Amino acid sequence: MKNYKQQLLKDFNSRTNYDQGRFYLPVANRLIEVAKLQSGQKILDIATGTGIVALAAAKRVGVEGNVIGVDISTGMLSHAKQKLAVEGLRNVEFLEADAENLTFTDNSFDIIFCSLAICYLTHIPTALHKWYCFLKQGGTVAFNAWAETAFPPSVLFREVAQRYDVKVPNPNEPLGTVKRCHKLLQEAGFKNLQVTQEQFGWYFTPDAKTAEELWKINSKNVFGYQVLQLSPEKLEQCKAEYISEVQAFPKTEQGVWCDAPIFFVVAYK
Repeated sequence: MKNYKQQLLKDFNSRTNYDQGRFYLPVANRLIEVAKLQSGQKILDIATGTGIVALAAAKRVGVEGNVIGVDISTGMLSHAKQKLAVEGLRNVEFLEADAENLTFTDNSFDIIFCSLAICYLTHIPTALHKWYCFLKQGGTVAFNAWAETAFPPSVLFREVAQRYDVKVPNPNEPLGTVKRCHKLLQEAGFKNLQVTQEQFGWYFTPDAKTAEELWKINSKNVFGYQVLQLSPEKLEQCKAEYISEVQAFPKTEQGVWCDAPIFFVVAYK
């Protein structure tokens, strides 16, 4: 657990251009849309990162509402606070905290958000139960979760690692189907579940440079750094095998399709 959290911090503290990522902004904005915010609501944004959801939500709920964004990463929060200073909003507070150790009073929030982060929690059922308690009666939980088959380059990374007897967990497995989303939320006490699937995939060119970048992205992630336990020689072999197979992906005139189905989940207390 300690190694996991350390790697998580190392990864996210090093991300200097998070908001420029392909899908972080559009996915967050879509999550806010499905939550149907209202003026005056009290909001908790779990794993707020650079504050994409928190800042947008603060504008929707207005001065009568307020938003608390929590994140474990000092680096990500520094970007969130810089953006807050530019926006000049007075109804947002950012807190540095481990999302799995929160101690808010029960029945405190109208809405709890978690965008592109629930997969990083070490025990999702416990987190959902806590969120249920934090919500007011009739309150809403809204999060997104990638389908378990999302991102073929990452699926391949796990397959190649397994050939070297390295087990890399699939972060999208726990909530990677509609059925699993329903099951975990119902077990936590939520009702009136709404799960919609949308596609955020794209085409890419599988050249050597792209393959190298994909290796780098996966091997520094908490769901991929496990390959670093290999000896230098084995690690190089594993890397070479992965890069070769990325370049061999079947492609069309548009390139290789990176399938990225995502679930937008809304449920109520």
